[in-house]
Amino acid sequence: MSTIVVKGAGNFVRIGEKLKKLRLSRGLTQEELAERTDLSRSFISQLESDKTSPSIDTLERILEALGTDLKHFFSDFEEERVVFKKEERVPVYDEPEGVKSEILMSGVEDKEIDPILVTLEPGAQTEEESYHEGSEFGFVIQGKIDLYLDGKRYRLKEGDCFYYRADKKHYVKNPGKKKAVLLWIMID
Repeated sequence: MSTIVVKGAGNFVRIGEKLKKLRLSRGLTQEELAERTDLSRSFISQLESDKTSPSIDTLERILEALGTDLKHFFSDFEEERVVFKKEERVPVYDEPEGVKSEILMSGVEDKEIDPILVTLEPGAQTEEESYHEGSEFGFVIQGKIDLYLDGKRYRLKEGDCFYYRADKKHYVKNPGKKKAVLLWIMID
Protein backbone atom coordinates (compact mmCIF):
# COMPACT_ATOMS: atom_id res chain seq x y z
CA MET A 1 0.00 0.00 0.00
CA SER A 2 1.48 3.37 -1.00
CA THR A 3 0.00 6.41 0.69
CA ILE A 4 0.86 10.02 0.00
CA VAL A 5 1.10 11.80 3.30
CA VAL A 6 1.82 15.50 3.79
CA LYS A 7 2.95 17.05 7.04
CA GLY A 8 1.01 20.22 7.79
CA ALA A 9 0.15 22.24 10.91
CA GLY A 10 1.94 19.75 13.16
CA ASN A 11 0.13 16.60 12.03
CA PHE A 12 0.02 14.34 9.02
CA VAL A 13 -2.79 14.63 6.52
CA ARG A 14 -3.62 11.87 4.09
CA ILE A 15 -4.18 12.91 0.48
CA GLY A 16 -7.07 10.46 0.01
CA GLU A 17 -8.93 11.84 3.01
CA LYS A 18 -8.48 15.39 1.73
CA LEU A 19 -9.65 14.43 -1.78
CA LYS A 20 -12.76 12.79 -0.32
CA LYS A 21 -13.62 15.90 1.72
CA LEU A 22 -13.10 18.07 -1.36
CA ARG A 23 -15.30 15.80 -3.50
CA LEU A 24 -18.07 15.78 -0.89
CA SER A 25 -17.88 19.57 -0.51
CA ARG A 26 -18.55 19.81 -4.26
CA GLY A 27 -21.57 17.53 -3.91
CA LEU A 28 -20.16 14.82 -6.18
CA THR A 29 -20.42 11.06 -5.86
CA GLN A 30 -17.41 8.85 -6.57
CA GLU A 31 -19.13 7.80 -9.80
CA GLU A 32 -19.57 11.43 -10.93
CA LEU A 33 -15.93 12.25 -10.17
CA ALA A 34 -14.84 9.11 -12.02
CA GLU A 35 -16.85 10.15 -15.09
CA ARG A 36 -15.39 13.69 -15.04
CA THR A 37 -11.83 12.36 -14.83
CA ASP A 38 -12.16 9.30 -17.07
CA LEU A 39 -11.07 7.10 -14.16
CA SER A 40 -12.87 4.16 -12.57
CA ARG A 41 -15.05 4.55 -9.49
CA SER A 42 -13.06 1.78 -7.81
CA PHE A 43 -9.82 3.74 -8.37
CA ILE A 44 -11.42 6.85 -6.80
CA SER A 45 -12.57 4.69 -3.87
CA GLN A 46 -9.11 3.17 -3.37
CA LEU A 47 -7.53 6.60 -3.63
CA GLU A 48 -9.87 8.11 -1.03
CA SER A 49 -9.21 5.24 1.38
CA ASP A 50 -5.44 5.67 0.84
CA LYS A 51 -5.07 2.18 -0.63
CA THR A 52 -3.37 3.61 -3.71
CA SER A 53 -1.62 6.81 -4.75
CA PRO A 54 -2.17 8.81 -7.92
CA SER A 55 0.48 9.95 -10.32
CA ILE A 56 0.96 13.72 -10.43
CA ASP A 57 -0.86 13.81 -13.80
CA THR A 58 -3.81 11.88 -12.38
CA LEU A 59 -3.92 14.04 -9.25
CA GLU A 60 -3.92 17.18 -11.42
CA ARG A 61 -6.81 15.76 -13.49
CA ILE A 62 -8.82 14.97 -10.34
CA LEU A 63 -8.15 18.40 -8.85
CA GLU A 64 -9.16 20.13 -12.08
CA ALA A 65 -12.47 18.22 -12.00
CA LEU A 66 -12.91 19.40 -8.40
CA GLY A 67 -12.28 23.02 -9.36
CA THR A 68 -8.82 23.50 -7.88
CA ASP A 69 -5.14 22.89 -8.64
CA LEU A 70 -2.03 21.46 -6.98
CA LYS A 71 -0.93 24.79 -5.52
CA HIS A 72 -4.24 25.45 -3.76
CA PHE A 73 -4.70 21.82 -2.77
CA PHE A 74 -1.36 21.62 -0.98
CA SER A 75 -1.36 25.17 0.40
CA ASP A 76 -4.60 24.32 2.19
CA PHE A 77 -2.89 21.98 4.65
CA GLU A 78 -2.31 24.77 7.14
CA GLU A 79 -4.77 25.10 9.98
CA GLU A 80 -8.09 26.62 8.96
CA ARG A 81 -9.02 29.87 10.66
CA VAL A 82 -12.36 29.49 12.40
CA VAL A 83 -12.75 32.33 14.93
CA PHE A 84 -12.65 36.05 14.11
CA LYS A 85 -12.53 38.30 17.19
CA LYS A 86 -14.44 41.55 17.54
CA GLU A 87 -11.21 43.51 18.00
CA GLU A 88 -9.93 42.21 14.64
CA ARG A 89 -12.70 43.87 12.64
CA VAL A 90 -11.60 46.30 9.95
CA PRO A 91 -13.54 49.56 9.57
CA VAL A 92 -14.69 50.57 6.10
CA TYR A 93 -13.67 54.15 5.45
CA ASP A 94 -15.29 56.69 3.11
CA GLU A 95 -18.80 55.79 4.23
CA PRO A 96 -21.57 58.42 4.04
CA GLU A 97 -22.37 60.45 7.14
CA GLY A 98 -24.15 58.33 9.76
CA VAL A 99 -23.02 54.98 8.30
CA LYS A 100 -20.44 52.77 10.04
CA SER A 101 -19.37 49.50 8.42
CA GLU A 102 -16.95 46.86 9.69
CA ILE A 103 -15.53 43.88 7.78
CA LEU A 104 -16.09 40.90 10.07
CA MET A 105 -13.58 38.44 8.53
CA SER A 106 -10.29 40.05 7.59
CA GLY A 107 -7.20 38.26 6.34
CA VAL A 108 -9.09 35.40 4.69
CA GLU A 109 -8.13 34.81 1.08
CA ASP A 110 -10.34 33.02 -1.44
CA LYS A 111 -13.48 33.38 0.66
CA GLU A 112 -16.75 33.35 -1.20
CA ILE A 113 -18.55 35.68 1.21
CA ASP A 114 -17.80 39.11 2.66
CA PRO A 115 -19.81 39.67 5.85
CA ILE A 116 -20.07 43.30 6.98
CA LEU A 117 -21.71 44.75 10.07
CA VAL A 118 -23.47 48.00 9.07
CA THR A 119 -24.77 50.54 11.58
CA LEU A 120 -27.04 53.30 10.26
CA GLU A 121 -27.95 56.36 12.29
CA PRO A 122 -31.52 57.70 11.81
CA GLY A 123 -31.95 58.99 8.25
CA ALA A 124 -28.55 57.68 7.08
CA GLN A 125 -28.14 55.61 3.93
CA THR A 126 -25.37 53.68 2.21
CA GLU A 127 -24.08 54.78 -1.17
CA GLU A 128 -25.93 53.34 -4.14
CA GLU A 129 -24.00 50.43 -5.63
CA SER A 130 -24.17 49.65 -9.32
CA TYR A 131 -24.69 46.23 -10.81
CA HIS A 132 -22.02 43.63 -10.02
CA GLU A 133 -21.61 39.86 -9.97
CA GLY A 134 -22.79 37.75 -7.08
CA SER A 135 -25.64 37.97 -4.62
CA GLU A 136 -26.26 39.77 -1.36
CA PHE A 137 -27.92 38.72 1.87
CA GLY A 138 -28.88 40.90 4.81
CA PHE A 139 -30.31 40.36 8.27
CA VAL A 140 -31.71 43.25 10.30
CA ILE A 141 -30.36 42.89 13.83
CA GLN A 142 -31.84 46.10 15.23
CA GLY A 143 -34.23 48.82 14.05
CA LYS A 144 -35.68 49.00 10.55
CA ILE A 145 -34.32 49.66 7.08
CA ASP A 146 -35.55 50.38 3.60
CA LEU A 147 -33.84 48.32 0.89
CA TYR A 148 -33.87 49.91 -2.57
CA LEU A 149 -33.41 47.68 -5.65
CA ASP A 150 -33.53 49.56 -8.97
CA GLY A 151 -35.65 52.21 -7.25
CA LYS A 152 -38.17 49.80 -5.71
CA ARG A 153 -38.40 50.08 -1.91
CA TYR A 154 -38.69 47.13 0.50
CA ARG A 155 -39.32 47.83 4.21
CA LEU A 156 -37.64 45.46 6.71
CA LYS A 157 -37.72 45.44 10.49
CA GLU A 158 -35.71 43.70 13.19
CA GLY A 159 -35.52 39.96 12.48
CA ASP A 160 -36.33 40.31 8.76
CA CYS A 161 -33.80 39.40 6.09
CA PHE A 162 -33.28 39.93 2.36
CA TYR A 163 -31.54 38.16 -0.50
CA TYR A 164 -31.09 39.28 -4.11
CA ARG A 165 -28.82 38.92 -7.14
CA ALA A 166 -26.65 42.02 -7.32
CA ASP A 167 -27.66 42.75 -10.91
CA LYS A 168 -29.68 45.75 -9.67
CA LYS A 169 -28.68 49.17 -8.34
CA HIS A 170 -29.01 48.90 -4.58
CA TYR A 171 -28.65 50.67 -1.25
CA VAL A 172 -30.21 50.69 2.21
CA LYS A 173 -31.57 53.56 4.27
CA ASN A 174 -32.63 53.90 7.90
CA PRO A 175 -36.10 55.52 7.80
CA GLY A 176 -36.54 55.28 11.58
CA LYS A 177 -35.76 57.51 14.53
CA LYS A 178 -33.46 54.93 16.15
CA LYS A 179 -30.19 53.35 15.08
CA ALA A 180 -30.43 50.37 12.70
CA VAL A 181 -27.90 47.50 12.67
CA LEU A 182 -27.65 45.07 9.79
CA LEU A 183 -25.50 42.04 8.96
CA TRP A 184 -24.82 42.37 5.21
CA ILE A 185 -23.17 39.51 3.34
CA MET A 186 -21.85 39.76 -0.21
CA ILE A 187 -21.68 36.35 -1.89
CA ASP A 188 -19.35 35.75 -4.86
